[in-house]
Amino acid sequence: MKPTVTISSASGFCFGVVYAVEMAEKYLENHSRLHCLGDIVHNDEEVRRLQAKGLRIISHEELPKLRGETVLIRAHGEPPETYALALQHGVKLLDASCPVVLKLQNRLRDIDQPETQIVLLGKLGHPEVIGLVGQIEHANLFVVEKPEDVDTLPLFPERPTYLFSQTTKAPVLFAAVAEKIRQRVPNTIIADTLCRQVSNREPHLAEFARGQDVVIFVAGKKSSNGKSLFSICHQANPRSYYISSPDEIEWQWLEGAQRIGIAGATSTPHWLLQQVKAHIEAHYERAVV
Repeated sequence: MKPTVTISSASGFCFGVVYAVEMAEKYLENHSRLHCLGDIVHNDEEVRRLQAKGLRIISHEELPKLRGETVLIRAHGEPPETYALALQHGVKLLDASCPVVLKLQNRLRDIDQPETQIVLLGKLGHPEVIGLVGQIEHANLFVVEKPEDVDTLPLFPERPTYLFSQTTKAPVLFAAVAEKIRQRVPNTIIADTLCRQVSNREPHLAEFARGQDVVIFVAGKKSSNGKSLFSICHQANPRSYYISSPDEIEWQWLEGAQRIGIAGATSTPHWLLQQVKAHIEAHYERAVV
């Protein structure tokens, strides 16, 4: 009996990534090339698809050499100096920054005052975090990755203090960091800046994973969101496996399974999820023949 293969409805691109990819594709319909600052999305399969259309991934060091060229700013956003550098060197920008990220950047600039303390929950070195940190010139800003990091911060209880988060972090983690901050600075203003389209996926994915015999989770190896959401699936169903492309599936994972679920990150294109589904179904078709 062939198993049922189902793709989770709480998987695939978030609207910010859809916006950036569609902007790139529309531009490339009428132009031979488009440069992008860093991977447009943390998924190698999707990046290769767009590169075939003319997308070229560049580093920040290459930006000043592209006078007259057009460069896409991806959904993660960029610090102000990127815009200034592009203007200085005659580079045209196509800004696909996610509206949720832009709103957070604006909020940070609004409170950027001396004596203000800002704690940002985020992954050090992540492109979104780099863009957020770049908005601050005067305030004391600290980036934390886990609740325990709060204990080491040089916080002053009498100063205005704010807690923000990288938009794709988990609500449970944010709540734990908020509790730690309140213990240090009771009057901290907790600014919930999580993207609900992303964070609301967690309970849906957990429920989906519990209803499957095996879960194949599809995401790029560099996707922090993918690693986070995969951990949710794995906690709900230990028979969850992380892959980046269909050919990474090991068929022994599926032995005895009648319900196979496919899930992915906010950076996983829907066409890749469909490709994984077709790959699994073709395997069972061959087995029957």
